[in-house]
Amino acid sequence: MSNQFHVAVVGATGAVGQQMLKTLEERDFPIGSLKLLSSKRSAGKVITFKGQEYTVEEATSESFEGVQIALFSAGGSVSKALAPEAVKRGAIVVDNTSAFRMDPEVPLVVPEVNEEDLKEHNGIIANPNCSTIQMVVALEPLRQKYGLSKVIVSTYQAVSGAGLEAIEEMKQQTKDILEGKDVTPEILPVGGDKKHYQIAFNAIPQIDLFQDNGYTFEEMKMMNETKKIMHMAELEVAATCVRLPVETGHSESVYIETEKGGATVQQVKELLENSPGVTLQDDPANQEYPLASDCVGKNDVFVGRIRKDLDRDNGYHMWIVSDNLLKGAAWNSVQIAESLVKLNLLK
Repeated sequence: MSNQFHVAVVGATGAVGQQMLKTLEERDFPIGSLKLLSSKRSAGKVITFKGQEYTVEEATSESFEGVQIALFSAGGSVSKALAPEAVKRGAIVVDNTSAFRMDPEVPLVVPEVNEEDLKEHNGIIANPNCSTIQMVVALEPLRQKYGLSKVIVSTYQAVSGAGLEAIEEMKQQTKDILEGKDVTPEILPVGGDKKHYQIAFNAIPQIDLFQDNGYTFEEMKMMNETKKIMHMAELEVAATCVRLPVETGHSESVYIETEKGGATVQQVKELLENSPGVTLQDDPANQEYPLASDCVGKNDVFVGRIRKDLDRDNGYHMWIVSDNLLKGAAWNSVQIAESLVKLNLLK
C-alpha cells in the first residue's frame, strides 16, 4: 500500500463513523488527504485523527471533488442522495447502509467470502448488515467444503446497532429502574414506529419495521443478503432478530444443514480454526465459548458451541459472536477499502 489515497468519511461523528476513523488509524491505511463529513447539525465539530485536528464539514455533492474513496455511514437517505454524486466525481463509495445492498448492479461484499465481486463494481460497493456479515464469515468455509442447504438463525443484538441515542436510553432506563423510577421508552425497538418498549432488563423481538409477511426488515435483510453474498438464490434461510440490553457485540444461534453429511464436530472445528477472520472458542469442558463482552474491540468473528444435530447427520448448531461496530460495520468497510487497493481497483 505505497500509494496515498484521498479519503472521505461520511457520518464521521456517529458511532460507526468514529469506529471507521479508529480502524483507518489502527490499520495505517495510506491516506494522502482526509475529509470528515456529516449532517449540517454535526458540522463544525473537531475530530483528531493521527494527532491532527480535522473540522467536520457538511456533506454536499461538491464535498467529493478529488476524493478517491468515500466511506458512508450516515443513513440510507444520505447515501441515496450523495453516493451517486460522489461516484460522478470519481470516488468509489463503500456504503454502510441498506440503500444499495439488494441492487443487482451493486456488489455486496464480505472480503473473506466474496472479495472477487469487487471487480464488478460500478462505483458503489455495499457493506452488508452487521448480523449478516458475522454469520457468513463463519458459514463460508463450511459452504465451500460441505455445501450448504439450510440456515436458521436467531440473533441477540446489541443496542449499539441502533445508534448512540439508543445506548444512552438503555443506560438511563437501567439507572432509573434500579432507583425505582418509571421509564418512558422513546427509541427502541424502532424510533419511527408506533410503540416503544423498555430495553433495560428486557428482550425485544423486533429490530426494524415489520413487513407484510410478518418478518422484520432486519430479518429480511439477513435472509436476502446471505443469498446474494454467497451467490445462492436457492439457499433456505430463516431469521429471527432480537434486541438485548447489551451495549456492543451481536450474538447468534445458528443451525445449518450441509449438502454433504458425515463431517465430525472436530473436523468442523479444525476447518473454522484455520479460516480467515474466524477465532474458534470452543471447549465446553472448561466453559470456553464466545461472549459479546469479550469480542468488543476485536476484528474477528468468534465461533463456539459447535455440535451436531441429534436427529440429522447433516445438521450442525453453533454460536457466533462479533463486535457489530467493527466487523459488522467499520472494519468490514475498511477491509473492503484495503481489498480495493490490493486488487488494484483504486486509481
